[in-house]
Amino acid sequence: MPKLIIDDITVEVPEGTTVLEAARSVDIPIPHFCWHPALGKAGACRVCAVKMLDGPVKGIQMSCMLPAQDGMVVSTTDSEAVAMRRLVIEWLMINHPHDCPVCDEGGECQLQDYTIAGGHGIRRYNGKKRTHSNQDLGPYIEHEMNRCIQCYRCVRFYQEYAGGTDFGVMGSAGRVYFGRFNDGQLESPFSGNLVDICPTGVFTDKTARFRARYWDYDMAPSICPHCSLGCNTTPVARYRELLKTVARTNDAVSGWFLCDRGRFSNSAVNDPQRPRTPKVDGRETSRDEALETLLLRLGEVAELYGPGSIAVVGSAQLALEAAALLPLLALSVAGVLCYFSGQEDEGRTRLLHELLSSGSSASQRDVREADCIVILDCDPLQEAPMMALAVRQAWRNGARVYVVGGGIDLPCEFIPVAGLDAVPLAEAANPVIICGTAGPHAGELLSSFPPCGGGLGWGGGRHDTSMLQLHPPPNPFKPQRVLPSREGGHNNNLRLACLFPAANSFAAALLSREHGAISLEEALADGVIKGIIAVEADIPERLLEGIPFVAALDWRMTAAVQAAQVVIPTTAWVEMDGTYINHEGRAQRFKKVMNPGIPIKGLDPAGHPPHCHRTVPPGGEARPAWQVVAGIIEGLGGEQIAEPLSGQWEQLRKLDAESEGVLIHDL
Repeated sequence: MPKLIIDDITVEVPEGTTVLEAARSVDIPIPHFCWHPALGKAGACRVCAVKMLDGPVKGIQMSCMLPAQDGMVVSTTDSEAVAMRRLVIEWLMINHPHDCPVCDEGGECQLQDYTIAGGHGIRRYNGKKRTHSNQDLGPYIEHEMNRCIQCYRCVRFYQEYAGGTDFGVMGSAGRVYFGRFNDGQLESPFSGNLVDICPTGVFTDKTARFRARYWDYDMAPSICPHCSLGCNTTPVARYRELLKTVARTNDAVSGWFLCDRGRFSNSAVNDPQRPRTPKVDGRETSRDEALETLLLRLGEVAELYGPGSIAVVGSAQLALEAAALLPLLALSVAGVLCYFSGQEDEGRTRLLHELLSSGSSASQRDVREADCIVILDCDPLQEAPMMALAVRQAWRNGARVYVVGGGIDLPCEFIPVAGLDAVPLAEAANPVIICGTAGPHAGELLSSFPPCGGGLGWGGGRHDTSMLQLHPPPNPFKPQRVLPSREGGHNNNLRLACLFPAANSFAAALLSREHGAISLEEALADGVIKGIIAVEADIPERLLEGIPFVAALDWRMTAAVQAAQVVIPTTAWVEMDGTYINHEGRAQRFKKVMNPGIPIKGLDPAGHPPHCHRTVPPGGEARPAWQVVAGIIEGLGGEQIAEPLSGQWEQLRKLDAESEGVLIHDL
């Protein structure tokens, strides 16, 4: 490992590390624009100049392009290096519009920071600036080409990293232009990353443009809820409105980037039709009255129809805190526990969960580092786009990608095969199978390699619900069997990446198996169910027909909410603290970003709150689902619940939201 000295600090780094990366490892900042941790070096901006005082290389050098070597003595503060950086930045600023007061990137602009840090503060150029015409890149991305400093980050990400083909660089010398041949929406499902990766304001989020400055934002570390991958995000809010979502780095999961679905799917949180106020029989009321009415009618249903007549229905979108309390709620009402509405959805999700009991689960990082990838029964680009991006990175590094049956799009080349028999898994050092919830092949894997039996080995928690464990399930946490290759022999490094339908499907399947839950469709088959408590559940209208009593706890305008006699609003994930368990069994915490309530701009045409004194904002009565569930349990005579994560989940209480998370089987 090379050992060098940077600003009188001795640094030892792995072979191949650049001087810039070596400096970053000991918190020595070197200005840079073109270099990016995920994209590597380009040597395009010339801002990362340092002075080599001694060693195999001497003089002014670009630190992003220079590999660290033994004996190097580097100075980032040498007067020649500082002058070089200042002059380069001055040159980059010659044609810049200097529109910081009106630029929507102001306050989070890398060019602003490095212009000041580089020592450039006086404008000497009085000539005519070069100007460009901007393009309409669709409803999400704003284009302002005059702010470009030709760092090439955008095109390197879009074409090389993400595999996009409709955006690139045109022109030469001082006429370089980054854009499309014609106006039009960017086609890549990862185009929103141009906003994060651009160090200036060339690409900005059009959906949140001119809404607030960086220092006005409400932000907190969060998890994307739009698929099962658990990508790390930072939602940005202002005045109880979710303005935008940006990617948050987690090398173990999503890396540096985020798909457009996760970035731009904010409309549901800001939907003016969201349930904001408790209702009883369509009439707005207080939360206490709604809860009292709910308890009264649950008692009436139980008395009229007997035990087992009420179904408690959760969902795969429900945070772990509430999902873990549903078994206790089912016991409190002497009812049936359901985590899935459809029998087919439940069966497929449980099937994938059992597959993870047969082999080690694969993270996005595992997929990026794989040398052989098999995709079956799924379309990653549609179901979990960031998984498709991870597959592309493996392909760029030389991995072979096989698709069983073909018929899908991927941002990389792949080899269609008829079945797993045609894939040389035994020859690979780090193979990964990416499996979906539909199709016959997941069942083939399960029937060929059944998981070992045995109980979960968890219990004795404060909210013990062992009465609901009708069938002892296999252990979903301890991989006890390795999938063999179809060419004979075993590959001990084979991993499985299962794409579940929703953000917390892993936890829903785990709890469903642990507590012997059934699907709502199955529960309704015998006609006994006469009441439903839907906790953030997507229940089809056909399953609600003929049910005398429906109560809905939700923050979305679902079919259950529309059919319910009692509606109690809950908070969206950005309005609460919570936990999701992603597709690989990784528990991750997300933090509250903003308070619940109607956004200020949605209150009246003038955009002002009503002129009355109140303790909560309009529409701010919503509480996290687990608190509402706990209130129902307490109202039914159960214990008071101050902390929903107890028993086997207790170790997750203090999980750091900015950490990589923790794999459940490591607990």
